[in-house]
Amino acid sequence: MKHRRLALAAVAALLLTGCSGSGAGSSEKGLDDPAKKDIAMRLVSSAENSSLDWKAQYGYVEDIGDGRGYTAGIIGFCSGTGDLLKVVERYTADRPGNALAGFLPALRAVNGSDSHAGLGDAFTGAWAEAAADPVFRSAQDDERDRAYFDPAVGRAEADGLGALGQFIYYDAYVMHGYADAAGTVGFRTIRDQAVAEAEPPSEGGDEETYLDAFLDARVAALRKEPSHSDTSRVETAQRVFVREGKLQLETPLVWKVYGESFRIG
Repeated sequence: MKHRRLALAAVAALLLTGCSGSGAGSSEKGLDDPAKKDIAMRLVSSAENSSLDWKAQYGYVEDIGDGRGYTAGIIGFCSGTGDLLKVVERYTADRPGNALAGFLPALRAVNGSDSHAGLGDAFTGAWAEAAADPVFRSAQDDERDRAYFDPAVGRAEADGLGALGQFIYYDAYVMHGYADAAGTVGFRTIRDQAVAEAEPPSEGGDEETYLDAFLDARVAALRKEPSHSDTSRVETAQRVFVREGKLQLETPLVWKVYGESFRIG
């Protein structure tokens, strides 16, 4: 595929260093490094939960009025988009008879809608209580990695992006999903629009220029969703990191999201 080829210069750099690294010719650690991944999770949590303590969010569950039903867990799995269902299915496979297993028929029925039918307080209470179970926490971790983190990081690495670009892709996956849906623009379309405006580093493009193009496309996508029209998640956070040249998510990181200020390092 065209956009999966490394530029010749990048290949040469890789051969000289003998290191695959993150970004073209870089020996820096990627987002799958535990410390970098923790930073990514804290950044996402600042937007999803107004807190840097992402590990406290396993039991989080509420309807935030965005048309996706219940939003829950460490990255905001939703009952209306199917990923919350996947978490409960994964949990039930590893812990049969758990308190959430009885809600599987209702979760399958409400998938694709904002309905609470068959769920309600009984469901939200069971979700919050399940957060004490390490098997449930692992189910959330595993579904996050399978559906969002791993494909986002893999695509970013193929595009020659460092840790910041990998995080920018991951956050877009979390918020928009991979494909377009009714009334929403997915990651795939956002990336296609970015590539039409600027070459990624894997094609010889400048990394900051490409990331700006991706963020421009993401802002346009956000403005098409009334429930996500606030663009501070991009403009006063990720765009700031790009302009500061923190392509490897170097700390300290200082940002604002939805009017709140945060700092790491």
